[in-house]
Amino acid sequence: MIYLDNNASTRLAPEVREAMAGSEDVFGNPSSIHAEGQRARRAIEEARERVAGLVGGAAAEIVLTSGGTEANALALFGAVAGRRGRIVISAVEHPSVREAAGRLADRGCEVVPIPPEPSGRLDAGRVLEAVAPGTVLVSVMAANNEYGAVFPVAAIADGARRAGALVHTDAVQAAGKRPVDVRALGVDLLSMSAHKMHGPKGAGALWVRRGVRLEPHTPGGGQEKRLRAGTENTPGIVGFGAAALLAAQRLGEADAIGRLRDRLERGILESVPGARVVGASAERLPNTTAVLFPGASGETLLIRLDLEGVAVSAGSACSSGTLAPSPALLALGLAPEDARSVVRFSLSRETTEAEIARVLEILPAAAADARGATLAPAAAGDAP
Repeated sequence: MIYLDNNASTRLAPEVREAMAGSEDVFGNPSSIHAEGQRARRAIEEARERVAGLVGGAAAEIVLTSGGTEANALALFGAVAGRRGRIVISAVEHPSVREAAGRLADRGCEVVPIPPEPSGRLDAGRVLEAVAPGTVLVSVMAANNEYGAVFPVAAIADGARRAGALVHTDAVQAAGKRPVDVRALGVDLLSMSAHKMHGPKGAGALWVRRGVRLEPHTPGGGQEKRLRAGTENTPGIVGFGAAALLAAQRLGEADAIGRLRDRLERGILESVPGARVVGASAERLPNTTAVLFPGASGETLLIRLDLEGVAVSAGSACSSGTLAPSPALLALGLAPEDARSVVRFSLSRETTEAEIARVLEILPAAAADARGATLAPAAAGDAP
């Protein structure tokens, strides 16, 4: 299998698997004061240090969660905490942010979504124009999961914080793929997920700037600064720490991944008539390309490639099984039929030259087969 769906999830790295296997005998409750409990506590705190180090934070600022979705929920619900002010988000946020903002709107908040430009870029000035008095939170992702655009979080954070708003960034796709530094970004809250960086599913984190107060997500015990009660998932957290350390050590490989991505794009544009890259002129993650194949069904092309042993994504993983066009792609101004013709290819440090060559070999015929496939109209749905 040629796996090019790494924005959905990545393969567990051997080093991470080994670290997790070594933690199987660390079975004590990390909250217990006996020796077995303290062994587990030390393993968790070492992992916390590594996760913090990946984003330039301090271990004391890391709240461990079950993943990026929970980290985003803790950030939004915890920061707003019953207030009814304005929340500013980009219109292309992950649904865990969009839907959380929607629930806060139901509770009386005013939610203002800012669409990117058709180029895929997000204008920091437009975001800041929406930060009116009474804005309690601005949440803008560090990099888009569907077409890979990198957003100007630092510029947004600078203006929004000076206006008195808290700033959150969903860095689930960016962390581990490009340098991410919480101090340089100037944000108050930042979300991460282990399984996007060759770590295990079920582990994530929210970095919380010192002094920022959040309402608890899960009340109960005293774990995670009383923000997220429950006995910690020691093997998953250990795996997250190992993945974060590995990602930090291998950030230098991003340029090589970017060259493979560029080769894939060039090959597609040269061999598939009418194909175009979504957000091509925007700064993007080095591993991500979303390609529009006019007149083709993205779902059909995905299935055709899967039969050839190539895993990609049509739209995004959270909307698999539906022909609904991606809200993120619609927000760029794409017509619904064009949005349903987009396929995402997301590479990783495991992707090889030979794999890209094989994809380019089979893609023209697969795209031709997918052209003219029924693009049934559907209402806009969620995208991951």
